[in-house]
Amino acid sequence: MTDHRLDYGGSWRRVSRKYVGVVVAESIVTGVVLAGISLFFVLVIGAWFGWWMLGAALLVTAVLLVVAPRRARAIGFQLRDDDLLFRQGIMFFRIVAVPYGRMQLIDVNRGPLARVLGLSDLKFVTAAASTGVSIPGLPEAEADELRDRLVALAESRRSGL
Repeated sequence: MTDHRLDYGGSWRRVSRKYVGVVVAESIVTGVVLAGISLFFVLVIGAWFGWWMLGAALLVTAVLLVVAPRRARAIGFQLRDDDLLFRQGIMFFRIVAVPYGRMQLIDVNRGPLARVLGLSDLKFVTAAASTGVSIPGLPEAEADELRDRLVALAESRRSGL
């Protein structure tokens, strides 16, 4: 009987340590939005439960800030012979294998904060909408080099079909 499980034995490449700053900033923005909604309920509507919402917003923000470094370190990828393997998540762990021959578009995105930190996101689009993968927090030069390498691999695999 043959074992058809994925081999995760290779070494995982990690995103930049600077990406923790992006995750922390996202956590703070989430907290500010939740706190603003809570204060709206307290100050404008006069609802007493707005104070409970504010407490919950502060608690959620604190938890997000505590786990931010771990969330950033949980992201990784492997370039294997036939596909790219991507993983992310702590509580909800996700591993996706994207075959090179199925990659239709490889896009580099740079948001304002990531651009200040010299980081990029590499996004892969395949024929199946549910397999969209985005590797965040790559240094700009590494993202550009990886994009070019993956485009070449995808073209060579598609031409071999």
